[in-house]
Amino acid sequence: MQSDSFQRRVWQWVVACFPKSAHLNVRERNHRFLEEALELAQANACTKKEAHQLVEYVFSRPPGEVRQEVGGVMVTLAALCNAAEVSMDEAGEHELDRNWARIDRIRAKQAAQPQGSALPQ
Repeated sequence: MQSDSFQRRVWQWVVACFPKSAHLNVRERNHRFLEEALELAQANACTKKEAHQLVEYVFSRPPGEVRQEVGGVMVTLAALCNAAEVSMDEAGEHELDRNWARIDRIRAKQAAQPQGSALPQ
C-alpha cells in the first residue's frame, strides 16, 4: 500500500513531468480535466450533441463553489465507475503507473503543444 495519497503521488508526477509553469496553472489544469472528462463520456457513448447540451445547461447557471464541485465530481465519477463496472482506484493507479513509464513521450508532446491550455490552437 502506498504511504502517500493518490493526490500527492499525482502531484509528484506532475512536478517530475511538466515545467514549473504548468504545475499550478488552474486554466491549463481545468482544460486538461475537461478534456479527460469528455473523453470518458465519449467512451461511454455520450454524443457530441448531448455534450453540447450539457455545456449550455451548466453555463446557463451561476458558477458553483470549487470544493463542493470537486466533491460532486468525485461522487459522480464513483457512481459512473460502479455503473460501468470499473474500479476507480485500480484505473487511477494503472494510469499513474502508465504515465510514470512514459514521461519522456508526455514531455515531448507537451512541449510541442500551445502552453497554458488544452484548447486546440
